[in-house]
Amino acid sequence: MPERPHKKSRIAMIILASVFVATTIVVFLICLCMRYIRQRSTEEGRENNVDKDCENSLLQVTNLPKRFTYQDLKAATDNFRKKLGGGGFGSVFYGNLSDGTKVAVKRLDGFGQGRKEFLAEVKTIGSIHHVNLVRLIGFCAENSHKLLVYEHMSNGSLDKWIFNRNPEDTLEWKIRKKIILNIAKGLAYLHEDCKMRIAHLDIKPQNILLDDKFDAKLSDFGLARLIDRNQSHVVTQMRGTRGYMAPEWLSRKITEKVDVYSFGIVVLEIICGRKNLDLSQSEEDDYLLLPIVKQKAEENQLIDLVDKCTNMQHYIDEAVEMISVAIWCLHNDPTKRPSMSIIVKVLEGVKTMEPVFNYGFLTSTVVEAPIKVVMVHSVPQSASILSGPR
Repeated sequence: MPERPHKKSRIAMIILASVFVATTIVVFLICLCMRYIRQRSTEEGRENNVDKDCENSLLQVTNLPKRFTYQDLKAATDNFRKKLGGGGFGSVFYGNLSDGTKVAVKRLDGFGQGRKEFLAEVKTIGSIHHVNLVRLIGFCAENSHKLLVYEHMSNGSLDKWIFNRNPEDTLEWKIRKKIILNIAKGLAYLHEDCKMRIAHLDIKPQNILLDDKFDAKLSDFGLARLIDRNQSHVVTQMRGTRGYMAPEWLSRKITEKVDVYSFGIVVLEIICGRKNLDLSQSEEDDYLLLPIVKQKAEENQLIDLVDKCTNMQHYIDEAVEMISVAIWCLHNDPTKRPSMSIIVKVLEGVKTMEPVFNYGFLTSTVVEAPIKVVMVHSVPQSASILSGPR
């Protein structure tokens, strides 16, 4: 009998503890819900501000391409069913417009960082036209939906053809030669024939598209930068793709000559049939192409670099000459690189290129940069530097 009050006390304590725990859990859940609601509200407000800023920026642009609704493009792509590829800021889908036009629709997967790229693309390629630039047919900027509509290029991107080891799918020399000239003409137009110089800043095989006749067109202008005619250079955030970036990117003082450098790299890849930066190579000394090019140039054996998987051996002299043009574009000093209009004249046979006697600038190394890992030319270092921390 004396233990009964003690039992009642224990029961009361258990009940109080249970109520306390339950109350704590409820309060915690309420706090979580309130925090989530505040975050959503903040994000929606930020997103609405971004959308308003984007809309205001578009209103300031003249000669905009056609504007589509999101439902238009959802129907044209059959609810984004057939994916053609993807990049850093979005995925690309095959589509058919209501008039039967075949298109490629790029949908920005996450809007925010891609806002500048979206606006840059609409503002640059949306207002210019050239046979060697992919045509921007239209765009969609509806709330959070940001999409770009391009002409469809049936043979896809260049990288799928030049890095393909299947002999049946490799490109013959005449097609490779035409593609190189097409790229040069597209860049010459951007650099010299527009009201303001346009630096593409991301020239690489993935951004060079091929139509049904294997004519090449430059695409993806999301990183493009406008440069006034009276500017000697611009200072900009480092941008581009590892393996194609000119050494002056380290100073962030760039001109359109960074595209000339990238063009030189792409030409080497087209002729050699391999990537400039190929991490799949087993030998450490072979994963960079430029030191190999330097060695063969100094040995007067550029012929060894020509892709063996095509009929290019029948045009070996032309191929070797094209490698020399590529080397000319890779000077460490951008002022020594030719303009793209000069390159076009050389490729068309109406002008001769300047001879290169010293190939030391082709020595390259991979260094860590603040934004990207960049390919830069190097000079021989002292033993103390080479033996320091890696």
